[in-house]
Formats: sequence, structure tokens, C-alpha cells
Amino acid sequence: MKVLILAAGLGKRMKSKYPKVVHKILGKPMINWVVDLGKKFGEVGVVIGHKAEIVKSYLPADVKVYIQEPQLGTGHAVMCAKEFISPSDDVLILYGDVPLLKEETIQRLLETHTNAKANATVLTFIADDPTGYGRIVRENGKIRIVEHKDANEEQLRIKEVNSGIYIFSGKFLLDNIDKLTNNNAQGEYYLTDLVEMAENVETVLLDDPVQVSGVNDRVQLSQLEAVARERILKELMLSGVTVVDPTSTFIGPDVKIGIDTVIYPFTILEGEITIGEDCEIGPYTRIKNSILGNNVKVIRSEVEGAVIEDNVSVGPFSRLREGTILKENVKIGNFVETKKSTIGKNSKAQHLTYLGDATVGEDVNIGAGTITCNYDGYKKYQTFIGDSAFIGSNSSLVAPVKIGKGAIVGAGSVITEDVPDDALALGRARQIIKENWAKLKREAMKNANHKE
Repeated sequence: MKVLILAAGLGKRMKSKYPKVVHKILGKPMINWVVDLGKKFGEVGVVIGHKAEIVKSYLPADVKVYIQEPQLGTGHAVMCAKEFISPSDDVLILYGDVPLLKEETIQRLLETHTNAKANATVLTFIADDPTGYGRIVRENGKIRIVEHKDANEEQLRIKEVNSGIYIFSGKFLLDNIDKLTNNNAQGEYYLTDLVEMAENVETVLLDDPVQVSGVNDRVQLSQLEAVARERILKELMLSGVTVVDPTSTFIGPDVKIGIDTVIYPFTILEGEITIGEDCEIGPYTRIKNSILGNNVKVIRSEVEGAVIEDNVSVGPFSRLREGTILKENVKIGNFVETKKSTIGKNSKAQHLTYLGDATVGEDVNIGAGTITCNYDGYKKYQTFIGDSAFIGSNSSLVAPVKIGKGAIVGAGSVITEDVPDDALALGRARQIIKENWAKLKREAMKNANHKE
């Protein structure tokens, strides 16, 4: 099956300089929710129009893109992607601003369509207030869609309405798409007219209309995010994850979490994340696009683009930036920042430290206030710290530099040259003592103030 996603609209009511379909639900652009669903059923094509380059930048490389300019209705959008349609494949029509459709709903639609060998199959639902929706009209064994503005009094009482989601036979679509006309008040070409042309039309009634809810403004965006969040959290809890307070927890659709992991309040997990078993995440923690092993603790911290192996503790108030790799049993403590650094097994950086562009061996102790000085204003440089080294507090390691295995760097040192294995390195000024200097200074200041 081919999957064609219509995503060319302007979205005026969003009041945004960005196209509607790139606005996010739980950190993921709406268009990507729909693309990921479509990929489960076949090759995906997307019709874009308004600010096309922005939308295109969010699409995976294997998605085919078609431009609709100007935007003259849903039928016109399909006309713009005719080369995507094959007479031997069915075509599923989806929308870039309808992100919550479920896989099992599409499967039902496809099974009905295939079993009936239909020209067209329409996903419908019962609307308590059908105002504005196209009505599903069944007359003389035929099914057609009558728009609200064209419906007579009897048709207006019909509550079964068109969702806009269809599966068409590819051959039927190619044979009839160019027969659509724009003889209507809007001067646009509508897919609904194709249903009336079809000889064999099927419908599938949806009992969960929120699945086909679209987004027209930011209020609706927030409403759908609430639905998506509830779905995801419920599924996680039923699969063995503890979510202490679902009302303050935000977890995206591409997050996988192992059993017996606990998610504490005010935690945000977005992007592609894998978290193992028996972990503790939060409170007040944000993780994005990262991999966490088993028995990992991340408390009051920020993690993005990191790999954290088993039995690691992070935080509170740590920041792991992209390219961070923490090996087993590492401890990263309060106010520690890492970037493009690998920290070896059993190593510790417990306080007030920056490790950037660094490779740290196993069993290393990084003292409080240590900084890898990795940037000279022009280029970034690497720091290497060997196994079992000890870096004293308040040390500055000026890259490029290597600290050997078992070496000790004295507290307060500025290290600019490589340190051999098992050596002691000191890089600080000699301490000077001036007896009674402080007392004399205080007396001088007191006398000066008294004269004034």
C-alpha cells in the first residue's frame, strides 16, 4: 500500500511563522507522528505547500515529497502527487495535522477495503454535533458524502460523518482524479467527490473520534497533547513502569522504558530514548535522545544525546550534553557538566566540574572544581586521563594534554604539559606568608575612616 499524507496547508489560526504540521506534541512534530504511522503500512509520500522547505527539513530522507502550489483542496493535493500513485497499490490518505490515529484503526480500514475489493473505503464516526462535517448518505445501495452546506433538512439530521481518512484503489484513483471539478463556492477540488464516483464504497465506523481530531489552533494542540500523554503513560504503567504523578510527567511516543523503573514528578522524556529496568528518573529531570542502561539514577538533571551504562548515578543538578558516554558504575554529581566525553568504569566527578572533549579512564577521581580547558578561542582540543588517576580539586587541565595512569594532579594546579604515569604534577605559585599584614591593613583602614 502507498500512504499519501496531505500537509500543504497554511494553518492561519495557529498564529505562527511556522507551518502548522511542524508544531510539536510531546516534543515530536505532528507531521512525524503521521509519517511514522504511515511507514508501518507502506511507502510514504507527503504533499507540502506552505513554507515547504521548513516542512521538508523535518521529513525523513526516504519520504517522497510533492509540492502543491497553490493549495486548491484535497483533490488537488492528490493530483499533485499522481506520479506516486500506482494502479496496483491501494492508497491511504492521511493528514499532517491529524496525529493521533492508531495503527489498529488503519488495520481495520485496510482489512475492510481489501475484503470488499472496494474502490474506496471511508473512515467515519458519530458526531454529537455534526455541524460542519460532511454527512455519510446511504441511498439506493450507494454511499456518498454530502457537505454540511449542501445538505437538506433530512441529511442534516445524520450524525455519521466523514473523517477525511480514506483508502482508495490506486487504479480507481488514477482513472478518476482528473475528473474532479472545482465548481463550488471555494473553487477547490475535493476528494469527497470521488466517493460519489465510486461503484463500490465501504465505510468503517470509528468509536473513538479523538483519533481523527485535527489541529487548527494552539488550544486544540494542547488538547491533543493531553490525550497523547494520557495514552502513553497508561501504556507504560500497564507494562510495568511506575509513574508517580502522571499529571506532572511528560513522555514522548518514541520512549521505551523497562519494568520496575520509577519516573518521579516533573520529568520530561522526549525524542528517541531507551531506559532500562530498575531505574529512577527525576524528579525535575529532562532527558532527550539518550540511552540508559539498568539501575540508572538521574536526579534533577538535564541529559541530551548521551549513553549511560548500568549502575550509573547522575545528579542532582548535572548536565550531560551530546556525545557523553558514561560507563558502568560512574558517578556524576551536583553541578557537573559533560560534553563529547567518555567516562570510564567506576570513575567519579562528584562536584562542580566541566569535562568537555575528554576521555577519562577507569577508577579515576575528578576533584571538585576541575575544568578541562578544551577551547582556545579557535579550536577544540582533547584531554586524556589515564586509569586510576587522581585530579585534585580546582584543577585546570589545558588541552591538548594527557594525564598518565595512576598520576596525581595536586589541588589548584594548572596543567599545560603531559603528565607521565604515576607522577605527581603541581602547577601553582609558591605560597607567601606576610606576618601581621591583615591586622595592619585593618588598622590603616580604620584610621583613614576616622579622619574622614
